[in-house]
Amino acid sequence: MTCTRRRVLETLGFLGMQAAVPSFLFARPEGKPLTPRADQQPSCPFRLAVINDEITQDFEKACQIAANEFKLGWIELRSMWDKNVTELTPKQIDEAGKILDEHKLRVTDIASPLFKVDWKDAAKPKNSTKRDQFNADFTFDQQDEVLERCIELAKAFRTDRVRCFDFWRLDDPAPFRAAINQKLMDAAKTAGKNGMILVVENEMTCNTATGAEAAQLLNQISSPNFMLNWDPGNAAARGETPYPDGYNLLPKNRIGHCHCKDVAKKTDGSNHEWAAMGRGVIDWVGQFQALKRDGYRYAVSLETHWRGAGSPEESTRQSWAGMKNVLQSAGALQA
Repeated sequence: MTCTRRRVLETLGFLGMQAAVPSFLFARPEGKPLTPRADQQPSCPFRLAVINDEITQDFEKACQIAANEFKLGWIELRSMWDKNVTELTPKQIDEAGKILDEHKLRVTDIASPLFKVDWKDAAKPKNSTKRDQFNADFTFDQQDEVLERCIELAKAFRTDRVRCFDFWRLDDPAPFRAAINQKLMDAAKTAGKNGMILVVENEMTCNTATGAEAAQLLNQISSPNFMLNWDPGNAAARGETPYPDGYNLLPKNRIGHCHCKDVAKKTDGSNHEWAAMGRGVIDWVGQFQALKRDGYRYAVSLETHWRGAGSPEESTRQSWAGMKNVLQSAGALQA
């Protein structure tokens, strides 16, 4: 579905009125924090979460499973009801907030598609791979509007984090690197003025794909409102050993979010494919131990991707079981 300029601005107009409308239109008004569930995962230093659409596009069912079955207190929002989160109507935003409140779920971040577009005036890669859009379709010229939209969504859903990317991967980003960095820095400044943090994801089809590339980017963009969404699975899919190699290069105080999925070597050894958590090649026990040791206290969010159990719901269920086992082995979760 394409998000038009008119659609973006119409919804922004509604969100901009948040302070002027009755509080019942928005779930969790200021000064009324959620009461944590009594049966949430005990004594874990991280905010345990799952990306909602990895379970199902039925948002209420996803929240039911996350809260009641997985015993989570946090959830990450990417798409629901077959719409990217940035395309939700005012009515759907209100309904989503009510569902979150009902299940006492807090939002880790808006998993937006910000900057997951081609850089202007750059030639597309000769061998581009399949690109995950998650029901989003934006142009480069719309990105400032998408950023504004995501900031207002973050306010509506009571989070301080917006996920972004480093543009679709170029064969040679060097001629454009300074301009790209300026665009990211400007976005971080805009986020900061609104009390928000951008968490850039290392994505295998984007210019920042590995821990090594993430370390370089963070060194070039020193804003406190620009942090990393560390994704070991994406780094591994790009050929890096994410832990310990990639992780050891990262400035630990700049990690603001973490995605959890696993990868395995294909049977012919040619490449990687997604795997359930704990069944792949990533040393997640070591990674969780290191995050705990280094004082990381933000989200570790399950992003299943693997579909080997036949359906997104069952695949995520099995991957969550694997993630729990790995967390327990790492001493980050009680058995």
